[in-house]
Amino acid sequence: MNQILLITDGGSNVGLSPVAAAAQAYEEGIVVNVAGVLDEGSLGEYGASEIAEIAKAGGGISRIVSTKQLSQTVQMMTRQTVVGTIRQAVNEELRQVFGVNSVESLPPPKRAEVVRVMEEMGETAPLKVALLIDASASMKPKLLAVEEAIRDLSLSLQARSGDSMAAVFHFPGEREDCTLDAPWTSSTERLGSLFGRLRMRGTTPTGPALMRVIAYFHESYGKIVSEDEHPASLLKRDDTDGMRSDYVV
Repeated sequence: MNQILLITDGGSNVGLSPVAAAAQAYEEGIVVNVAGVLDEGSLGEYGASEIAEIAKAGGGISRIVSTKQLSQTVQMMTRQTVVGTIRQAVNEELRQVFGVNSVESLPPPKRAEVVRVMEEMGETAPLKVALLIDASASMKPKLLAVEEAIRDLSLSLQARSGDSMAAVFHFPGEREDCTLDAPWTSSTERLGSLFGRLRMRGTTPTGPALMRVIAYFHESYGKIVSEDEHPASLLKRDDTDGMRSDYVV
């Protein structure tokens, strides 16, 4: 399973629309989650709307949180996307094989068995998470919270029994729209040491940065999904199917 986890306070102002870029990611088998970060103040209506639209287009979840909530939220979003994607695939399989609409439609003994298998898959399925950090000037007061969130996410990934890989990008970069800070690694405990090199800058090229991360997935792994495969778009369904984009403040 492939994820981009964007941490930003919104307000993209350079280049391609981040909503269009997120849609491109989703079409290519990468779910885009977005954590919108407050700093004891207002994110702004435009920023909140953009964050929700990016996640919706990317088939993921959006959350708007204070800096104090960020660490817990980043872990939750990563895990919830995995669980939701598995649930979507299982429900589709049940529809095709047994003619039932969801796990909840099964008799209780069979439902318990399927839920157990889903939980096991959530811990063992291979997972790749590309963290994309907004390092524009407005994010400077929030950087310590972002650092803590990434360290805690690293611990969460290490605790999984399945293969977990993470990479870290920030934008804008010194000479380009986006910079790769850490290539794919399973040694995620090293990710928290990256922040001394970040230099906060004025612009917010969120769309081009997302496109750079999509390209990196392809450079690393080639074609991500076949033409008849598609990740779970759980935002476009109701609560019986899984996740939806919403806010936690």
